[in-house]
Amino acid sequence: QVQLVESGGGLVQAGGSLRLSCAASGRTFSSYAMGWFRRAPGKERDFVAAISRSGGSTYYADSVKGRFTISRDNAKNTVYLHMNSVKPEDTAVYYCAVARYSSSYVPLGVADFGSWGQGTQVTVSS
Repeated sequence: QVQLVESGGGLVQAGGSLRLSCAASGRTFSSYAMGWFRRAPGKERDFVAAISRSGGSTYYADSVKGRFTISRDNAKNTVYLHMNSVKPEDTAVYYCAVARYSSSYVPLGVADFGSWGQGTQVTVSS
């Protein structure tokens, strides 16, 4: 059973930047794709970004493309989400997740990820 520990959330002004981190343990980190999801108040959990196991391919939701960047450091078993030019609508609990299966492909759906972090709150003020 993989364990994920998130950090980096907090309060940030609109237009500012924030970096979220997620440290993984309990499995071979470099063999699995990783993803970030978020849940805003009153809304369902939505896809934000995903990265292939090698870090060579990345995918983003249209709402964050051009503003957020996902990256990973396999030597540190850590995945990051760099958030730039944040907006009030980015306010949500952000979750990192590991893919259910070892593959070179990148999953994009909630059901394709088998382990989740506890979530970290990001609040963007205007």
